[in-house]
Amino acid sequence: QVKLVESGGGLVQAGGSLRLSCAASGITFNRHAMGWFRQAPGKERESVATISWKGTNTGYPDSVKGRFTISRDNAKNTVYLQMNSLNPEDTAVYYCAAALTLGNVLVKAPGAYTYWGQGTQVTVSS
Repeated sequence: QVKLVESGGGLVQAGGSLRLSCAASGITFNRHAMGWFRQAPGKERESVATISWKGTNTGYPDSVKGRFTISRDNAKNTVYLQMNSLNPEDTAVYYCAAALTLGNVLVKAPGAYTYWGQGTQVTVSS
């Protein structure tokens, strides 16, 4: 059974930081690209960070570039999202997702991800 379990969400003041974790089980972790997505009320789910198998390739949208950092520890089957300089527009439910790939590539489209976690709420107060 595949499980992706996010943790680390919570309430933080604007300008603060949070570190999200996503522990994976039931998959060959080092053959899956991983991604972090978020969805705010009334908005579509959007990608905020993606990382390839080996962790050598990462991708971010302009909205979080320079503030968010994705990383992974294949020995622990865990992917992380370090979020700095948070602002109220970052408030959303954050999801991690896994996509089986044939190479050390990035996967950006939500539809390409097979497995999803249950999400963790991040709320940034002004």
